[in-house]
Amino acid sequence: MSNKILVVDDESSIVTLLQYNLEQAGFEVITAADGQQAFDSVIANKPDLIVLDLMLPKMDGMEVCKALRLQKISTPIIMLTAKDDEFDKVLGLELGADDYMTKPFSPREVTARVKAVLRRTNNISDEVQPSQSENSYEFNHLRVYPERYEVFLHDKQLEFTPKEFELLVYLMDNKNRVLTRDQLLSAVWNYDFAGDTRIVDVHISHLREKIEESSRKPLFIKTIRGLGYKFEEPKKG
Repeated sequence: MSNKILVVDDESSIVTLLQYNLEQAGFEVITAADGQQAFDSVIANKPDLIVLDLMLPKMDGMEVCKALRLQKISTPIIMLTAKDDEFDKVLGLELGADDYMTKPFSPREVTARVKAVLRRTNNISDEVQPSQSENSYEFNHLRVYPERYEVFLHDKQLEFTPKEFELLVYLMDNKNRVLTRDQLLSAVWNYDFAGDTRIVDVHISHLREKIEESSRKPLFIKTIRGLGYKFEEPKKG
């Protein structure tokens, strides 16, 4: 079964262009022309990924993104905008977008980004079954299952966007190693975001809010001043 992509834009020419290129790449595509249609379509059709324009009638892209995340819907979102504004970029990521592209863009690049995000979220598939040998991490009351895309804190399952989850697993893979923002940017955002290290800080902040008892005094994800971040296992007792 092909992945289902929701394309949301009020410019019909852009919708047509993206729909054609994504369908040529083998995706099933559904569309919406305003923010309210987009929100309703996510609820009704459960797409695997959303390509979401920022400037929309009724509800703008930021409002749609925020509303979905408040509903605990973690569907990956690639946000499109005509603005090349760092504030918009950071705000979109803070509200839960996974990626960000500025118009004009190449339809081929959008397709490549869609494929990259879906590759990282394929382990959400129902085909993945837990096994005795599956890889997992356990630190104090925090348990992470990379193959099942699941995180538990005190036996309560947490919700993560794909980028947040990938960042957490990468930090755990490199436990006790100091990682610079540029290293994290290169490893988790494996295309050109050169210089946009604020994206890393935003996602680190999201992780801390979810897994730390106190985001001001983190036990797991430590800031190494002047260098970057390090994942540590809290000392017992």
